Amino acid sequence: MLQLTETEVLDRIRQGIPFEAQLIDGSLTIRISEYQPYLATALHHGRRLRDTLIPSCRLSEAERYYEEDPFTGDFISSLPIVLQGEDSRYEYDLNRSPEHCIYDQAWGRPVWHSPLSEAEQAVSVAKHACYYRILSCLIDMLESRFGLCLIYDLHSYNYQRIESTTEKIAPVFNLGTKQINMRKWQREIKSLLNLLNEVELPNIEVDAKANDVFLGMGYQATFVAKHFTRTLIMPIEIKKIYMDETRGESYPLVIEKLKEALKTVLTEHAATTIARRTKSKRLTGSHVLASRLPREVLQLDRQLYALAKGINTLSYINPSNLKQEKRRFLHRPYDYQPQFTYRQLDIDPYKFREALYRLPVEAIRDADIQKMYRKVIDQLAVRIDLLASIGHDEFLYNSLRYYGRPDDLDIANARFILHAQAQKAPEPSLLSAQEAMAAFRQAADEYGIPCKVVGSRKLIARAMVSGQTIKVNLNSSFSPGDLNALIHHELGVHLVTSVNADRQPLKVLKLGLPGNTHTQEGLAILCEHLSGSFPLHRLKTLALRVIAVDLLVRGDTFNDTYHQLKHDYQLGQDEAFTITARAYRGGGFTKDYLYLRGLRDALNCYQAGDLSALLVGKTGFDFKPLLDELITREILNPPSFMPKALTQPAQSDPIIDFLLHCIK
Repeated sequence: MLQLTETEVLDRIRQGIPFEAQLIDGSLTIRISEYQPYLATALHHGRRLRDTLIPSCRLSEAERYYEEDPFTGDFISSLPIVLQGEDSRYEYDLNRSPEHCIYDQAWGRPVWHSPLSEAEQAVSVAKHACYYRILSCLIDMLESRFGLCLIYDLHSYNYQRIESTTEKIAPVFNLGTKQINMRKWQREIKSLLNLLNEVELPNIEVDAKANDVFLGMGYQATFVAKHFTRTLIMPIEIKKIYMDETRGESYPLVIEKLKEALKTVLTEHAATTIARRTKSKRLTGSHVLASRLPREVLQLDRQLYALAKGINTLSYINPSNLKQEKRRFLHRPYDYQPQFTYRQLDIDPYKFREALYRLPVEAIRDADIQKMYRKVIDQLAVRIDLLASIGHDEFLYNSLRYYGRPDDLDIANARFILHAQAQKAPEPSLLSAQEAMAAFRQAADEYGIPCKVVGSRKLIARAMVSGQTIKVNLNSSFSPGDLNALIHHELGVHLVTSVNADRQPLKVLKLGLPGNTHTQEGLAILCEHLSGSFPLHRLKTLALRVIAVDLLVRGDTFNDTYHQLKHDYQLGQDEAFTITARAYRGGGFTKDYLYLRGLRDALNCYQAGDLSALLVGKTGFDFKPLLDELITREILNPPSFMPKALTQPAQSDPIIDFLLHCIK
């Protein structure tokens, strides 16, 4: 990290230069990723005691740690301006006045073996004064530029002694308001308490109160109230529910949730206050976060992509001898079990997993971005397990870990659809693979997307996208409606999102976020529907895939499933074989049930509002709020291309509309 003198820090602030640095003496970390009219402080985050003081201190490191405020800097790490104290409050307390900032006694216990020398005290008091000069300069700059400044002053407190002596339940969040001009800021204080009361933490009942345990009488609040009339400082005390306060052991899952929650609460509160108190347009929390992509995110993203870019699941799972095994099976459909063979895995799964979990995710300070990368890494670890077990008994287990299995609702939706009766005969499949390839090329030209269109005899599907190549099954024929649907599916979504991902600064959108299969297939089939080329037999195919995966998971053999599809659902042998082979390849590939579930979720999302954030790359429904935020912050680019079915929807089939409206 950059090491700066106080003068250099002040110069950068006065010039409005974003920077991240520590003071040369290590006492303060300053992160300014973007100048916004609010900042957050963690005065007691640090635990350093300078070497010359350690022999004089009567308290052990563990005893000092008990009264410090660990992790408070982490809780505000997502915000654009953070001042984080690195020295122990036992060296000097930034929240006490200069003349009282060095303890003789603290919480009833003597701190020093003997009084500190004047020289030692002078060093500590000088650090204290330096902090307040930097804070003053920063507030001056923000007030001048924006007309106001908000300060979220974060602390934590030990609650067990309070609850044991007073027999009261201390609040999770305590907001001290005694030094706040409530006549002026009452609305903002009430709003912050309401937002804090809405926070959800694992196995913890959350409440927020004003002046219940602490009154907000610390020196930082006194200093700000005395010198700055256009600044609101809000001292927030967090109950140490995120750690065992007596043993000093932390609870990582609670810490993670607090980081996420406080990012949301403080940015929403800041945005609302700024919009109300200034002439700014309507703001959301996303607007008051930094618009520059943090360096540590870019570094991790590049490392992750270099490690995982070669892993294409379908290229390993599609059988290499499909045509031969189909012929053998259809010759003996009652007693022959297909013996599929697969491409060899050319990745060492053990080294791959080790490399994944060595990636520096901890360096990412934005809580939601960090969480996204953690989930991507976990997903990739399961994916390599899946690929390493192709053709073995454990493949089905790993497929269930990665894709899941159909639940009762999925199966009920599938059965409901399969009861529908066709009102007209399907179009005949009269178009050849070559004609389909020509249609794909024409559609790509109309989109303005450069891509390759090639034929293949190794596909189970009739067409698929791999990178920026569209592969067409040379063994298939197509009806005009089916071909139009495939173009909207493969080119309009899968290729479009591949091209959009190439134009993003984050390469993780090329690799795929968790849930991207569910999301991609759902959006692709939604576009088939909106294009007006989504006949009942196509919807039934999706339902039959759910049935096939359910039979697979329940233990039925390839032959059992094939015959049930053929006889119970009156399928031809080619279609029955294809649906069965899709589910049983690799040893049990459960992905196919996600098409129908994805359609349901994509339709709900489409009806709820703008889908563009989901089209910036290989995304997931669960990540839409974060993707919307990153687009608003201008960290991600809006999609360069949009599916034509979304922008130019055609007349849909009323029967299909009714069926889709009925699935839950």
